[in-house]
Amino acid sequence: MTNEYQSECSSSTSWSSQPDTKDDRMIALMLTEEYSKLDGAVARRVSNLAPVPVVPRINSFFPTLSDANLDHQRLLQRLQAYGLLEVRVAGDGNCQFRALSDQMFKSPEHHKFVRKEVVKQLKEQKSSYESYIPMKYKHYYKKMAKSGEWGDHVTLQAAADRFAAKICLLTSFRDTCFIEIVPQNHPPQRELWLSFWSEVHYNSLYDMRAALPPKPRKKHWLF
Repeated sequence: MTNEYQSECSSSTSWSSQPDTKDDRMIALMLTEEYSKLDGAVARRVSNLAPVPVVPRINSFFPTLSDANLDHQRLLQRLQAYGLLEVRVAGDGNCQFRALSDQMFKSPEHHKFVRKEVVKQLKEQKSSYESYIPMKYKHYYKKMAKSGEWGDHVTLQAAADRFAAKICLLTSFRDTCFIEIVPQNHPPQRELWLSFWSEVHYNSLYDMRAALPPKPRKKHWLF
């Protein structure tokens, strides 16, 4: 990956050893219950798109700068065409987890909690994911526990399973616009919508009209 766009989603592997406090965990759990109802606003926008199921895989390919720029333009065009709005999250290597946090808790700041739960899922359900990992499995989930380590399609599957969520990606792929990741062992209880600039960055996704604040009502005595 070239330096010009590496900062979009840095692959720093610095380890944050500070555990989340009990208050942080309680806030996150309360928020996920509050926002757990299915929100069909974005789904209605892309109702004519046929989703493509995805086979979980780790990050192994990164586009050239030229391809990445073309991919980004393609993604922006799709967002505009479907009336969708990206809530941009920091490109610090935690973007997948920040985007998931924003979808679940309406804030990207619970990304540490999301990553921790995903890693728990990877550790507790080894048989569900090990076949997708072309390396020593323990090494993989320990690497994923580090702040700044890029998430991949395996961690998306683990997140879908952990949070009983269907994760929907509007992508920059030339031939695959819309990808779904569904829980493996139970029906989804919610939908999480992300934009995916292929192998570079994730953002949180909303219906543009639903995300805009309502216009103030004009007082009848004002002219």
